[in-house]
Amino acid sequence: MDFVDKHSIVRKIWGNTDVILFIFAGAAAEFSLNKAVDWLYFTGKLPKDPLGRLFSTVAYAQKIVFSTLTEANAAIDQIMMIHQHVEAGRSTKIPDWAYRDVLFMLIDYSIRAFEVLERKLTLTEKEEIFTTFYQVGYRMGINGLPINFVAWRVMHEQQLQENLIYSCFSHDLFDQYKKHLGALRYSLMRKIQALIVPLKVNELLKLGEGKPIKPILTLYKISRKFKLNKPLRNLILPAAYKVQILDLEAV
Repeated sequence: MDFVDKHSIVRKIWGNTDVILFIFAGAAAEFSLNKAVDWLYFTGKLPKDPLGRLFSTVAYAQKIVFSTLTEANAAIDQIMMIHQHVEAGRSTKIPDWAYRDVLFMLIDYSIRAFEVLERKLTLTEKEEIFTTFYQVGYRMGINGLPINFVAWRVMHEQQLQENLIYSCFSHDLFDQYKKHLGALRYSLMRKIQALIVPLKVNELLKLGEGKPIKPILTLYKISRKFKLNKPLRNLILPAAYKVQILDLEAV
């Protein structure tokens, strides 16, 4: 038995590398503002390789989506074990709201990224996305999860208003993004983020409008019809992360 049905919209989203990279860009922006981001600074791994850490989170999500129920549960249990080690090292627990926030990002950017690159999703498809990640959260034992997509929308909006703040960690993470990406790729990332993130995230990060990237995005969509998108994408992406991207594509 598969964790996600083979014909589910969730597999279409998480089997599309372009969409995953947009999910990655959106999450990279919002994650920097989360009030619990200091937890990943505690291990020292995030500031050293922020893009690598985010890639690993996205790769885990993709692995779960394309696994059997047994394999997915094992992967989710492994995620919890890793976090429990971090909690033991800091002698305190990661709050449930912090876990929920990351889960909400996966739901929200799955929807946003697909709609920017492909088409509008139906309510039923959005509910499928919610249900998939609700199952992940339920397995993790996260308290206070919304029971359906409508409740999630309300809680997500509240979370955006209450749990995000521009801090020294936000500033440092974006400095690290620029360092690892280079000025041109960093500028491109910010424009993609401006196109995809919620208004609150854009306001806090001062990303500006996403309109300047739309003509480039249109040309990129055309390039996919002629199967030119992969060479173009490889030119844009930093060489250090091509292995992770090829791994995503292999799935």
